[in-house]
Amino acid sequence: MRSAHDLRHHGDAEVGAGLLDFAVNVRAEAPPGWLARRLVASLATLGSYPDPTAARAAVARRHRRDADEVLLTAGAAEAFVLLARALRPRRAVVVHPQFTEPEAALRAAGHAVERVLLPPDFLLDPALVPDDADLVVLGNPTNPTSVLHPAGAVASLARPGRVLVVDEAFADCVPAEPESLASRGDLPGLVVVRSLTKTWSLAGLRAGYALAGPSLVRTLSAAQPLWSVSTPALVATEACCSAEAVAEAERWAVELAGRREGLASSLRGLGLTVVPSARASFLLVGSPDGAGLRQGLRERGVAVRRGDTFPGLGPEWFRVAVRGPDANRVLVRALAELTG
Repeated sequence: MRSAHDLRHHGDAEVGAGLLDFAVNVRAEAPPGWLARRLVASLATLGSYPDPTAARAAVARRHRRDADEVLLTAGAAEAFVLLARALRPRRAVVVHPQFTEPEAALRAAGHAVERVLLPPDFLLDPALVPDDADLVVLGNPTNPTSVLHPAGAVASLARPGRVLVVDEAFADCVPAEPESLASRGDLPGLVVVRSLTKTWSLAGLRAGYALAGPSLVRTLSAAQPLWSVSTPALVATEACCSAEAVAEAERWAVELAGRREGLASSLRGLGLTVVPSARASFLLVGSPDGAGLRQGLRERGVAVRRGDTFPGLGPEWFRVAVRGPDANRVLVRALAELTG
């Protein structure tokens, strides 16, 4: 059955010339200089086929896993497509609201998808997931709610005979990543999907990976086209998993937390609803006139992400990225004008 929501709508569709971008969750317009130099240097080797060995080893070290538990992908989105192609679930369940590509990929592969809609606080209640679901997908922290679920609650969904897919594309927004399951090789059927495109501004390069048991990695790899991850993406993956890069991401996450709380406080001061305890690089904002506010912001040169394409949300919701202080002030001033 076709979804009533536009699952293929993403934040990049909201941006345009002359608009200040609060719709896309990528950290900056370009990667940091040290990473850009590594990418430029990799161009000298493009005459050779990509060799994933070093990048796979770097990811394995980063998460204390074996190399055969790592599958390198062209961004997190490819991992969801591979899961949809390789698996044959009897009862696939996606926990919403969340990033819509996993459900879109499953539907495109011909699978029926059942939705579990979280309550208004958007916190995970494991009891809502059917016991006989053999494929369960959820995000942590979740896009677009920015809610971080306790690791214990997420881990409780793992069991023999079930594939549990946890989208951790924004896990490095959280200092020390306390609720991440990326290093848990002991949970049956667990697949953790990670992205490098957000924190390191690599959306145009496509770099990510999945962590799972060796057998499941082999199954997913068999569905993957040869050389789907380019040499520059492999170089970026290796570099971003280094100890120095992880430390840099940690410092950014600490700084982000302060800017996020400041923005959330300002928005609440305007009478807007902001989903509490946000932990990612964005906020989910609600208002009875959410659609009107979004249009008014656009007329004032500010693009935000509509919420009604996410199952479980309606037009009263919109998502805003957390930017630097100057950009955040522009957003708050525009909303102050619109809310009176």
